[in-house]
Amino acid sequence: MTTRSAMVGFGGYLPERVVTNDELSERFDTSDEWIRARTGIRQRHIASEQDTAVSMATRAAERALTFAGIAPKDVDAVIVATATPDQAFPSTAVRVLHQLGVAHGFGFDVSAACCGFIYALSSADAFIRSGQARTILVIGSEVYSRILDWSDRGTAVLFGDGAGAVVLRATDGDGSTGLIGTHLHADGSTGDLLYVDGAVGRREHPGHLRMSGRDVFRHAVAKLSSSVDEALDSAGLTYADVSWLVPHQANIRIIEAVARKLQMPIERVVVTVERHANTSAASIPLALDEAVRDGRIQRGDLVLMEALGGGLTWGSALARI
Repeated sequence: MTTRSAMVGFGGYLPERVVTNDELSERFDTSDEWIRARTGIRQRHIASEQDTAVSMATRAAERALTFAGIAPKDVDAVIVATATPDQAFPSTAVRVLHQLGVAHGFGFDVSAACCGFIYALSSADAFIRSGQARTILVIGSEVYSRILDWSDRGTAVLFGDGAGAVVLRATDGDGSTGLIGTHLHADGSTGDLLYVDGAVGRREHPGHLRMSGRDVFRHAVAKLSSSVDEALDSAGLTYADVSWLVPHQANIRIIEAVARKLQMPIERVVVTVERHANTSAASIPLALDEAVRDGRIQRGDLVLMEALGGGLTWGSALARI
């Protein structure tokens, strides 16, 4: 009997403050129409002074555990995907362990930008399949508003803050539920297309996000499409078998282009970018949480997740809920 990682809990957290395109148009030479036409974004949530990567991750994790009916004492590990940690160390994950009251186990952060959740999910799945853990919280938590250059219209309108979490639990059933497979990729030669121009270890400045939008778009459509094909081919499945596509929420044009390549109607794609903007590693778990809670994603559905981020990093995950 094969051990698989089942997604049994979902949770999300979004800061209270909502910033609309109209509000941004007071700061930039832009408009709601311009932003929506190019990105699909209407609004985004922006962290308050009290919101941190740790606090948001903890809130999302608490909601995921409540959904699953699992107590913190039963958590074996916490893996947090974040490009915007509160500190260089300790990791966001070990801070979350403490906030939740988990007295044992382990935790660490994964840095793969917008693809971080897929990387973290794959790591957690490997721990469960190997028998090193049975219950793992996988979280994406981002505070991108704190690394944006708020004088750069090209990037400032694209991102938002938030956190999403899933509970992975070992299942020894018949294989009808759980993660079927994950596929990860990276290409360091394209690292200058999307990056932060500083770091904690650099004295001159902490850094701001920089992006070559057109180049990222071109790579995103091609690499995400091939990653999705890879996931389905390895499982012996076709596009028609997929119940829901849950993509990284970067840009509605990328989402629609990938859906067209997959011959998948947009009605089978979970889209939150209009209200959340790009929350990087938090975007997929936030979208999962919303679609599970509103009843779109049902038990037994085949869900395909995919993301691309700075690195460039990209990957996919296929799961039966």
